[in-house]
Amino acid sequence: MNVVMIEDKLKEIYAELEKEVMEILMDESLDRKHTNLHMQPIKSTKQILENALDSIKMVDKRAKEELANE
Repeated sequence: MNVVMIEDKLKEIYAELEKEVMEILMDESLDRKHTNLHMQPIKSTKQILENALDSIKMVDKRAKEELANE
């Protein structure tokens, strides 16, 4: 499994999410409540991606350990 490639792709996605965050923060028509409402899905998406990456790394590590033990 190419974890480095996955990490690179996720970094690209994080950069896009950050752009969306900046657009929301710069939108002066949104009050604090609406800003938070717009930010929550982005925050959740980033957390899901981070958890997925952690899981991928764990699976990759275990697979390598099993191969080393054989």
